[in-house]
Amino acid sequence: MSNVGQIADTVDEKAAAGEPGTPAPRTEEPFGFAEAPGLAAGDVLRSIGTAVAHIGDFLRKNGLVILLSIVSLTSGILLWHLATAYKVDFYINFENIPSPTKVFSAFWTHLGEDEFYIHIGVSMQRILIGYVTAAIIGIVAGVLMGRSRIIRALIYPYIEVLRPIPAVAWIPLAILMWPTEEASIIYITMLGALFPIVLNTLHGVEQTPEVLVRAAKSLGASRMQIFWHVILPAALPSIAAGLAIGMGVSWFSLLAGEIISGQYGIGYFTWNAYSLINYPDIIVGMLVIGALGTLSTYAVRIAMKPLLAWQKRAR
Repeated sequence: MSNVGQIADTVDEKAAAGEPGTPAPRTEEPFGFAEAPGLAAGDVLRSIGTAVAHIGDFLRKNGLVILLSIVSLTSGILLWHLATAYKVDFYINFENIPSPTKVFSAFWTHLGEDEFYIHIGVSMQRILIGYVTAAIIGIVAGVLMGRSRIIRALIYPYIEVLRPIPAVAWIPLAILMWPTEEASIIYITMLGALFPIVLNTLHGVEQTPEVLVRAAKSLGASRMQIFWHVILPAALPSIAAGLAIGMGVSWFSLLAGEIISGQYGIGYFTWNAYSLINYPDIIVGMLVIGALGTLSTYAVRIAMKPLLAWQKRAR
């Protein structure tokens, strides 16, 4: 036994015998881990109090906005209910529009069906592939056009010619171009998101203050350093706006493709409900599309928020 072990055992024996001036004996813990100190009741109460204080601050700052939003949504649902209950037919006909209770009942029924989740999952997968592809191509093309007049002269005419063409007009050509319906739908979805991302990226790069670029050059920065530390951060707000807009447009394009040539997807679900004269399911599909579009756009903004943290520090 080593000297260190002998000293430790001697100390333990004295502590066990109750001799003064000796530390408490060592206790063998299972698996060699020491016992973690427990949280005192005061610490727990302080943690709860801190959380409640944060929630209170949030409600004080945003309480009015939240209240107005709830009142607005409730008023809209109430007007919808009254219009369907009294079958209002004044310029807009509500005679065949289902009531909120029928729509909620249909939605609740679909929540227990596996096929409903398949429709949602297929649409989300198409959005993910098409949107990510559009984001990569759009940001790269926008940056290159913003920094090179030659590249802009080569690419920009195509953007201006193709951008006004609606997604529905692309469907016949997309079916002829791509070997499968799935690929054609993803292609249409990608086109819908591409143009807002390209144009906003181009705008952001062009709006980079030239004085910042010259200042970086005078400090000896290389072209790549200027791009990463000056141009890209300055263009990020516009890029973030383009990504958010592109997400909304991509949902519009996706639904156009699913309605015409899809066999699954929330757009197909909505159009099939119309074909079967199932009016509650039409509104269920519309509301699900709106919810998914809102959540996905919010997810894009949350993802971009850390990259835009410098804006708050600059204010």
